[in-house]
Amino acid sequence: MRCTLCGGPQVHKSKGYGVISGRSRNRQRVAMGQGPHQCRRVAAQRARRVLRCAGLMALGLWPIMAQAAQPDVAEHQHPHPHAHGRHNAGAHTAHHAGPPAAVEARSSTSVQVNAHRYDYMFQPAQHEPDATTHLTAELLRNRDITTLRGLEHVAPNLTMQSINGTASTNFYLRGSGFNDFTQNNMPTVLTYVDDVAYPYAAMTDGMMFDLASASVTPGPVGTEHGQSTTGGEVHLRTADPTDTWHFGASQDIASYARSRSEAYVSGPLAKGLDFRLAGQTRQGGGWQRDPENGDHLGDADLWALRGKLRWRPDDKTTIQLGGHFVQDNSEVVTPQAVHRIIGSTPLPDYGMGTDAQWSSNSTFDKLIGRRDGLKPSEHNQYWGADVHIVHDFGPVTFTSVSAFETERRGEYTDQDGTARQEADTYRTIDGNVFTQEARLNGSALGGRLNWVVGGYYQRSQMNQRFFFNYTDYAARGYMMSTSFGQNQQSVSEFGHVSYRLPHNVTIWAGLLHELDDRSITGLTSQIFGGATHNFHAESTASNQFAGQVGVSWQFVPNAMLYYKMSKGFKPGGFTANNTQVQAQLDPFHPETVLTYELGFKSDPIPNRLRINGAAFYNDYHNQQVVGTVLIPDYGPLSEITNAPKSESWGFEATLEANPISRLHIMQNIGWQRGDFQNFPNVDRTATNAYYAKHGTWNAIERNFAGVDNGSPKLTLNGEAMWRQPLGKGYRLDFGPDWQYRGSQAIVVGGTGYQRLPSYFLLGAHVTFRPPSGKWEATLYARNILDKRYAESGGMATTTYFYVPGEPRFIGGRVSCGF
Repeated sequence: MRCTLCGGPQVHKSKGYGVISGRSRNRQRVAMGQGPHQCRRVAAQRARRVLRCAGLMALGLWPIMAQAAQPDVAEHQHPHPHAHGRHNAGAHTAHHAGPPAAVEARSSTSVQVNAHRYDYMFQPAQHEPDATTHLTAELLRNRDITTLRGLEHVAPNLTMQSINGTASTNFYLRGSGFNDFTQNNMPTVLTYVDDVAYPYAAMTDGMMFDLASASVTPGPVGTEHGQSTTGGEVHLRTADPTDTWHFGASQDIASYARSRSEAYVSGPLAKGLDFRLAGQTRQGGGWQRDPENGDHLGDADLWALRGKLRWRPDDKTTIQLGGHFVQDNSEVVTPQAVHRIIGSTPLPDYGMGTDAQWSSNSTFDKLIGRRDGLKPSEHNQYWGADVHIVHDFGPVTFTSVSAFETERRGEYTDQDGTARQEADTYRTIDGNVFTQEARLNGSALGGRLNWVVGGYYQRSQMNQRFFFNYTDYAARGYMMSTSFGQNQQSVSEFGHVSYRLPHNVTIWAGLLHELDDRSITGLTSQIFGGATHNFHAESTASNQFAGQVGVSWQFVPNAMLYYKMSKGFKPGGFTANNTQVQAQLDPFHPETVLTYELGFKSDPIPNRLRINGAAFYNDYHNQQVVGTVLIPDYGPLSEITNAPKSESWGFEATLEANPISRLHIMQNIGWQRGDFQNFPNVDRTATNAYYAKHGTWNAIERNFAGVDNGSPKLTLNGEAMWRQPLGKGYRLDFGPDWQYRGSQAIVVGGTGYQRLPSYFLLGAHVTFRPPSGKWEATLYARNILDKRYAESGGMATTTYFYVPGEPRFIGGRVSCGF
């Protein structure tokens, strides 16, 4: 029999948990009522909703809640409570059996009366046993997060840094990560965009627009989808097509003539066929200048388009085609030299301000095929296409994700941070990646048993060429190039199963097997006007397992505990830049880690207070680390190597609170420590000191056992928001935000100038919202105290350098959506 109120089947008195008869895309678990018919509760809930909505209208908040229900809001994009936004709607995962039925019934009908659009979102994720940080699109906009690097401002224990001021990015999550300047190796933290894995993070340049949500998941991961990683993953979810017409645009103008523009249109083309087209442009914003000649550096010049076409031939099948194109000709931030390793030429002292020096050599410009007077800049082009297929067979759901991504890059950097040509570099990359994932998800036993099995394949091809200008470095005095090709493919099979026991206890286990094979070919090192060296090919293969076991306990409806043990692994690879001897091409070994994690999630006062936290311990074997190799009669060079034994430990926590109705506070805290237990390597500092004293190169070896891993020990970020009604439905939202990052070493065992100083940044914004919710206007300030700080750093041939962070930016943004 069907209920006349809700149209669903009548559910009669019973005990325990059950599943509504009949089948929908997501099988909805409900708690069996004690009355004769479950819809009595539904009717009462609807009545409460009507009263609450009336209250919201009276407060002038209804437009805000109405906008929160639009299709581009994160929770609407991911109605299923699993997978941290990684899978399409309708796809079950086996990560967890979900919240107990009674809990799910309560959470699914709660209305956040005093909540803003991104307050206490992702409620189903509160019942997932992980330490994932979930981020809404509005939070990212308010915090001015427009690139991957900005995510460190809104997640704990996360450091994301530019490589030499460029669009290339390095990740450090819970202290796991390394500096891969050549970007030809799999990163420790993998980036996904709409379920598509990007094995080279630079391919995501220009992709952070028209977002629905983002998430950061500490590793190890990989037993439910994609590839195994030791550090974790970052997932970006872009807005999907809608079956009703929507369009919108935004314009952001700020200091230093910076301009950002975005627009989208979405709607139906025919019955069951919807589309979405979105684009962005970025211009200006360059804040560095050369005090010697007044030249200007750092202007953005980027545009990007993304399109999606979704076809629903029936109520069980979804096929979505996607594509994107990015052109980035932006200038980059140039480093500032902070210490001279070799030579006696004085260094400029600009104190991490807006002054900087860079150089250009007409002979070098001609050699690389670029115009005279080239500034440090990008000349990059990315494009890709993907196909998502989801079909609900009833007992199981099938998901297929196919993607092809390309990159064509030309990148010029002045790494020595001076007007001399001592370490000027230009590199070109021509690469492509094909990935294919297929998985089956299912559940049984009334939703108590959940499982997923699948496979993943990846193939990549890459050609790189590095040009180096050493003409002002007396020990070399020449220009040279290194070129190579790299082929890689991997295949993995994974499975994950979870089972909910009585008393709201859930156990789960997962297993992944991955085979990775990669080779480096045709490596040539050429000194122009001198010798050319050809090196023979090298290859490396890994064949390993990863896995996870855990238990969680939902001991009260609004709080849970979990414990898990995870093993992750990451393939080996090659250090390929500036190769001088064959031994530099010896591959480094795969990295493995065994992680123990204990965590909790709680909403002790629903819609008023949320506290989540986790503690972890990582036991690494062959951790991949940037070390040092000494080339006789040449000097020390960086290379990726393995630390046989290392460890890290720490915790992170997130607090959201509404101490009073109009004030919302959010605070992330991350703390971690780690050290090497066994790591023999060249001591670069001692080796450089020996050269300075004796004039000859001699490798000083050292075991770095007991030395700190160099990652920031403490990271903090958060915001406070005051929401002031102005009458007739208008409202003003305003408040500060902040970020702190502790000191970070840029070389193993680094001290003094070999460490990036800690820093604290303060920002603020005020947003005016009309009752219609169709537009809003924002004024904001970033680094409002105009703090001078180093965002990242490194070493070049003759200097250590810091990459300065942005100065104060004051701007405004107007956006509308219909």
